[in-house]
Amino acid sequence: MELTVVPAHSGHVTSVLFSLDGQILISAGMDKLVKLWGAASWELLRTLEGHQNSVNTLSMSPDGQLLASGSTDTTVRLWSFPNGELLNTLSGHKKTVASVRVSPQGSILASASYDSSIRLWSLPTGEELAVLKGHSKNVTALAFSPDGATLASSGLGNDILLWSLPQGELKSTLRGHEVAVGSLDFSPDGRYLASVGYEKVATLWSTKDWRPVKNLSLPATPGFLAFSPDGRTLATGMDHRVLLWSVEEGGILHDLPVEVKGVYQLSFSPEGRWLALAAADGKVRIWTVR
Repeated sequence: MELTVVPAHSGHVTSVLFSLDGQILISAGMDKLVKLWGAASWELLRTLEGHQNSVNTLSMSPDGQLLASGSTDTTVRLWSFPNGELLNTLSGHKKTVASVRVSPQGSILASASYDSSIRLWSLPTGEELAVLKGHSKNVTALAFSPDGATLASSGLGNDILLWSLPQGELKSTLRGHEVAVGSLDFSPDGRYLASVGYEKVATLWSTKDWRPVKNLSLPATPGFLAFSPDGRTLATGMDHRVLLWSVEEGGILHDLPVEVKGVYQLSFSPEGRWLALAAADGKVRIWTVR
């Protein structure tokens, strides 16, 4: 697979995200910056400044016009996309914001924090709708189901909590991981929820009955995971490598080496052409996967 390496940030790159049309790659870093890159050329288009500490997480509205970023400065910032105008700053968390996700309908933004809470915000106004409390430790990962009816959350505890929306009521708890659950993603067709635990296991849960249907044994400490747009491939990042798995067969399709130990978020482009990786050496790696 063809690999392009982009020197992107002066500190760790923590998050990467493709725009909905696949024309722009967005990166966030510990240098407090969000950057926009032209797809294919990978040239810098724009830098968004405003956060006062590391930017840890990114999400985009389904119409592609709103970008959300969460930071160690405890805020969530809403930006118009792609011009980068700051629209709103959401305050309420008491500690680091580790994950932000916009619902598939674009009406709700969820944010997760080291203060053990999840907050739901109305979009585009930024009005706080609810504070969800069920975790006892840092909450670091969120994922909306494709139909927007369920929000999954996880973190330093080994349980995954499922919340019904829009009320935000806790409806179920998934148990099976033995250590912290660092990343979550729903398959595009809604059949599976994928989770990765620091015991080096990635699990696929059936959304019909929320039972585990497949466990993938990982060779190294995991970071993030992501489904491909067609749902056939699951990418898992870990120390020094990215593995691409067949969702149906459970076997490894590709083993992509990474020079640096620390790997963070993964993002497929909407048409599935590219896979981008955020890494601790300040670089974004982009593989042409098809």
